Amino acid sequence: MKLLALSDLHGDFSKVQALIDHAGEIDGILISGDITHFGPDETARGLIDMFDVPVLAIPGNCDLPGILEVLDSSHAINLHKNCYSMDDVCFMGLGGSNSTPFNTPFELTDEDMEQTLDDMLTSCSGIRNILLSHAPPFGYVDELPVGHVGSHAIAKFLSHFDLIVCGHIHEARGLAMSGNTTMVNVGEASHGYGALIFLNDTISVELIEV
Repeated sequence: MKLLALSDLHGDFSKVQALIDHAGEIDGILISGDITHFGPDETARGLIDMFDVPVLAIPGNCDLPGILEVLDSSHAINLHKNCYSMDDVCFMGLGGSNSTPFNTPFELTDEDMEQTLDDMLTSCSGIRNILLSHAPPFGYVDELPVGHVGSHAIAKFLSHFDLIVCGHIHEARGLAMSGNTTMVNVGEASHGYGALIFLNDTISVELIEV
């Protein structure tokens, strides 16, 4: 299985077609939030309609909560607080972010994030588990000049996932490992960044740029 992962479009889809062309033949799309830049919600439909393969999507902290209704009514799979199985892989989604200093529209408490992750892992674990989250786990692909700013809640569940696909911290694009867990912050798709994910006997990730 080959997937194209995108994040942090912030309403600018000008690089998306080039990313699709660069990716070549793919089996699905992962969209890791901040589809819009504080709305309008309906903008998300224009992005989703660019793809003719399955789309799994979550909101980011800069999306308005109303975007969930748009995702539900589109041909995408709204993965926020939901699970979706494909072959032997269970995809789980956690949109929004942990608290920020900016009081953005879609933030969750650590308690809510922990409970959501625990519920999803209880109900839908697969042979391989992949978390599509907007926020990175604390301590991995989440560093700013002031230090690490990722989610402590997600970090508590690292060992339960084979792969975590995230964005949110634009400056921390890259790959990290913890035990058998791979983490990728795919960067800003609005700047032409993304990642290819290969799910075969092993999981491999390739950062791409157009």
